[in-house]
Amino acid sequence: MVSACLLGLPTRYDGKAKGAEKVISLSEDFVLVPFCPEQLGGLPTPRPRSEIRDDKVINELGEDVTENFHRGAKMSLDIARIVKPCAIILKSRSPSCGLRKVYDGTFSGKLVSGVGVAAALLREHGYRLITEEDLLSDLPLCEDLLQ
Repeated sequence: MVSACLLGLPTRYDGKAKGAEKVISLSEDFVLVPFCPEQLGGLPTPRPRSEIRDDKVINELGEDVTENFHRGAKMSLDIARIVKPCAIILKSRSPSCGLRKVYDGTFSGKLVSGVGVAAALLREHGYRLITEEDLLSDLPLCEDLLQ
């Protein structure tokens, strides 16, 4: 499973497509299943930016979209249970998919230690999670399955 935005699908908050070549190239060896927790949770594209603040997800208009993020995380987990992926590649720093750092909720561009809503739920259920940045460091993905 792969965050859809990393495959060049226009699912980002701003509606732009920004694929990651290293991720896209994995299609030569793996079946890639795109997903976007924010869209799965019912948010439109484009949509206002969202950040995590005090265990809530707030968009830049001040609206609480926490429920959308939780719904999208649950649906992402449902997909993972069906697909049974060897790994899930997530978009770093995203309020849904961030794995180690997320934006601090002030919309100032400041990063803090934290995990996105979908990433936290998928991790809690034991899925192997990495970001597109981990791929740049040649972290093993699913080589054990390619042999």
